[in-house]
Order: sequence, then structure tokens, then C-alpha cells
Amino acid sequence: METILKSEITCPNCGHKKVEDMPTNACQFFYECENCKEVLKPNKGDCCVYCSYGSVPCPPIQENKSCC
Repeated sequence: METILKSEITCPNCGHKKVEDMPTNACQFFYECENCKEVLKPNKGDCCVYCSYGSVPCPPIQENKSCC
């Protein structure tokens, strides 16, 4: 299975959506919504903002590896 490197993040504050490239060598703990400027952090139990707010989980999770 090929790893997907793009994910659409949806801001839980304002609903704004944007497709972003996910890093393959690090977890992204913070993400600032370009619309409302809310700084997103992962939900409890998630390793990064892509796993919490993205349409696709981060690459390590897709590959069944531990993240971070």
C-alpha cells in the first residue's frame, strides 16, 4: 500500500479546510488555521494534528509504525 502524503485538515473552530503536505520525518504537534488563526493541537490519544483533524492519518500511522 502506498503512503499518502497529503491530508485535508479541517479546523474544528471555524470549519475551514486546507490540503497540506504531511512531514515524513517528524510529527506536527501544532497547526495554525489560516482562516481564524486558531492553533490546533492533537486530541488526547492522537500523535499529531493530522491524526486529529486530517482526512488521512500521518505517514507512520498509515504504515503501522509508532509515531514520534
